[in-house]
Amino acid sequence: MSTAPTSTPSIAPPQRDPADVAPADSYHPSDRVWVFRDGWHAGVIEAASPRAVTVRYRPGPNIGTGVDTFTAPYVSRRSDEDPALDRRDRRYGFPMTAAGLPLRNTAA
Repeated sequence: MSTAPTSTPSIAPPQRDPADVAPADSYHPSDRVWVFRDGWHAGVIEAASPRAVTVRYRPGPNIGTGVDTFTAPYVSRRSDEDPALDRRDRRYGFPMTAAGLPLRNTAA
């Protein structure tokens, strides 16, 4: 069973309990997350290191995405689906963009 929040977090990173913040290197590529950049936004992990994660996320209500690096307090696991980010081609089993193109570095 997932321990990820089922809705957008309501608390800003500075107010988060440090015990509730997962280390940056506990995330893996394709993990669903929330990221905080002028509010919480749905994202997907692209890469992780012990100090930070790189996330593809939706900075606004449209399907366009941005990529940025965040430290652990600005990231939280996400369980609900975002169709623009979490789309997968069921025939091939790897993530696809909203335009139906395969994402980079995702083929097995």
